[in-house]
Amino acid sequence: MDFELSESQEMFRSTLRDFVQRSVKPQVHHLEQNGIYPSDLVSEMAAMGLFGLCIPSAYEGLELDSISMALVFEEISRAWMGLAGILGTHTIACAMIAKFGTESQREKFLPALARGERRTAMALSEPDAGSDLQAITTRATRTESGYHVDGTKLWITNARHANPLPVLVKTDPQATPRHRGMSILLIETPRTGLEVTKDLPKLGYRGPETCEVVLSGVEVPADALLGGQEGQGLQQALWALQLGRINIAARGVGLSQGALEAALAYAHHREAFGEKIVQFQLIQEKIADMATEIQAARLMTYWAASQHDKLGRADTETGMAKLFASEVALRSALEAMRVHGGYGYSQEFDVERLYRDAPLLAIGEGTNEILRTVIARNISREFRS
Repeated sequence: MDFELSESQEMFRSTLRDFVQRSVKPQVHHLEQNGIYPSDLVSEMAAMGLFGLCIPSAYEGLELDSISMALVFEEISRAWMGLAGILGTHTIACAMIAKFGTESQREKFLPALARGERRTAMALSEPDAGSDLQAITTRATRTESGYHVDGTKLWITNARHANPLPVLVKTDPQATPRHRGMSILLIETPRTGLEVTKDLPKLGYRGPETCEVVLSGVEVPADALLGGQEGQGLQQALWALQLGRINIAARGVGLSQGALEAALAYAHHREAFGEKIVQFQLIQEKIADMATEIQAARLMTYWAASQHDKLGRADTETGMAKLFASEVALRSALEAMRVHGGYGYSQEFDVERLYRDAPLLAIGEGTNEILRTVIARNISREFRS
């Protein structure tokens, strides 16, 4: 087993750190506190080619391995997890189009998506269907020219910028089992009947918009069907979600590392009872525990990424990484706040933002409660075999 990054991965990480230090850190507090969309940072990420992370080079993408993809989300999340979110949903949707799309769909969408000229998202969840995607009610009825779509989607990151917007629908609501009646449509926007009705207020994760999308009588051509075959939508979405868990795990590692660095900086600066608080044994214990857990989460995330590249589908490994890294992020954010004492509760310091951002990681791309069930079932199945 090789626990070292390759030379090219090290260079790539160095480039990412320079971008974060130069462009992201000086702006994050102002942008996040004032609810300003980071348009300049998005443009810089596009110029770096980061919107083409998982897009094949034949379509102008970087075609990076999954560990390199994880490095992107880890390094950006050290400064601002919300900014990583703008890139995250786009990346996972692009990977899904690249894997399952028809050749005409790849040629039409991927080059512009790789350049950042187009952006995309994932419209899966609904008001009454989150973890249970088979319970969605958004329906695509066959017409002479394509599909007539009605329904509501919720918690859609990049909703106001997505073109195309991949939408999980029921093409056959009577199908048994239910997943055989589910498909994904790549809906180009703007389109009559498709409306982003509101931005959802959130505790944290304030960089990207998170929206409700209503589809009312939306007419979609037949060639918008991802892969050109009905009944494949749930499998396509679940493949994308397990890749997305690498993204979430890496964000958890990055946020945790940012929390540790903030705690260390404050502990070396703050004096109490005549000495720096970094000399206090209880503070040292917090730092030691944080650093140990973060390194374990990092190695698990890289392992899951490598398994995804090796196996093509790694639900157990990516689920474990996402579960562990997101829980580490929750603990690290809280411990960093405790190291800061009263100042940790102030918006003048970054740790309160980390504390607000961390809970999303335990919810997104499958709640940790659902993932525990998935992991246990998979392990039990392997044990029986």
